[in-house]
Amino acid sequence: MTATPGGGVTALPRSLGVFGAVLLTLSCLTPASSLFIVVPPLLSSQGSGAVVTLLVAALVSLGVGLCYAELGTLLPTAGGEYSIVGQLLGRFTGWLVFVLSAVSLIVVPPIIALGTAEYLSPIVKLDAAVTGAVVMALAVAIGVLDIKANALITGMFLGLEVLAAAVVSVLGFTHVQQPLGSLVHAVVPDGNGGTSPFTTGVLISGLAVALFTYNGFGTAVYLSEDLRDPRRTVARTVLWSLLAGVVLITLPVAAICLGVSSPDQLAAGDLSAVVESWAGSTVATFVSLCVALAILNAVIVMVLQNGRVLYASARDRTWPAPVNRLIGSVSTRFGSPWAATLAVGLPGVALALAVPIEDLLGFTGVAISVVYLLLGCAALVARRARHGGAGNWRMPLWPVAPLATIAVLGFALTKQTPRDLMVAGAVLVLGAGYWLVYLRPRSATHWVLSLPADLEEQGPEVREAERVVGHVR
Repeated sequence: MTATPGGGVTALPRSLGVFGAVLLTLSCLTPASSLFIVVPPLLSSQGSGAVVTLLVAALVSLGVGLCYAELGTLLPTAGGEYSIVGQLLGRFTGWLVFVLSAVSLIVVPPIIALGTAEYLSPIVKLDAAVTGAVVMALAVAIGVLDIKANALITGMFLGLEVLAAAVVSVLGFTHVQQPLGSLVHAVVPDGNGGTSPFTTGVLISGLAVALFTYNGFGTAVYLSEDLRDPRRTVARTVLWSLLAGVVLITLPVAAICLGVSSPDQLAAGDLSAVVESWAGSTVATFVSLCVALAILNAVIVMVLQNGRVLYASARDRTWPAPVNRLIGSVSTRFGSPWAATLAVGLPGVALALAVPIEDLLGFTGVAISVVYLLLGCAALVARRARHGGAGNWRMPLWPVAPLATIAVLGFALTKQTPRDLMVAGAVLVLGAGYWLVYLRPRSATHWVLSLPADLEEQGPEVREAERVVGHVR
């Protein structure tokens, strides 16, 4: 293994191509589990207006995706957003992004895993918490394997996800019971047979959850240290994954909205029952099993990517030296950051068993919105002269995408619930405390943001960009 600047942290082998990276990234975006777990609350609160909200979220996500693509090729590091923001907007800002991301990285996989039992219920009745914990444990066990083996496993599961989304789309569009205009002139069901208008305020209130539905295309950045030639391949992986995710999620949602017998079916949020009403219990059971596998697939990739973020934090000397050496270690057999993967995955097993973690779904939407907003800010400053020699991919029509991203997400944050904003604020306060007590007094040696060794060696322009932005700030 090649040594990196992180003192005792070894490099990940570059063995992944664009196709494998897209499979892993799209598996993390997880179209089927997003459709059946994240979308139902959106349908309950927004009715057929959820389609418009998802399309607006897709446009916002495209702006964010362009930022990811440019920034991920400029600074292709497994640290992802925190390293990018830290090197472009300052180390403290990057630290706050890491804190928000770290909590989300631990919380989101068990939230997704807890939905498994519901979709296995047509075959066997299982306890939701225990099933979620087992899914987390399986994901951790698979996540420590070789990255190419993970791409193969998740690719097979992804095929079933795509099939399930296609089945729902075909059934919905062949059982149309609502006018096409209901997707544009939408109404919000109240669950009692009544409706209310779908307004801009209703759309904005659901935008954070809709963004979470597409969340996952940024996985390409986390995988950049596994990718061959990341300064070319990260951008393609991000944009292809986002496009596929938007189609595989939005099309079935439109089919569902047109195929239900009444808006109250959307208010109930039981998509399995909707599928059963169209095609019977056998097809509904098949779709449910595909969703259960999709959940496992998503959790595997989340654990895999989250381990790489923690691994990168060890290279950046975020923790005491013994901790950095442990979580920065790479398996000689599998080429994976095994200790970091265990460190982010095993707490999820405990959370699934013991905590009503679904209550934190709103927080994850706020956290994602804040991180995306800061990425937009980073994209605005990424074209300063000192970054000109990196040879990275550049988005078209800059700076339209980052400015639009900042404006939309800034407004969306003002519409989130006080509780979710307070939880995010509390997380940031705790993170700032660690910064003040431990990292800031050791700023010369700790939280030193860096690129992988092979990219450091590409040329003086790249080294100077990293040195000036990553070390001086």
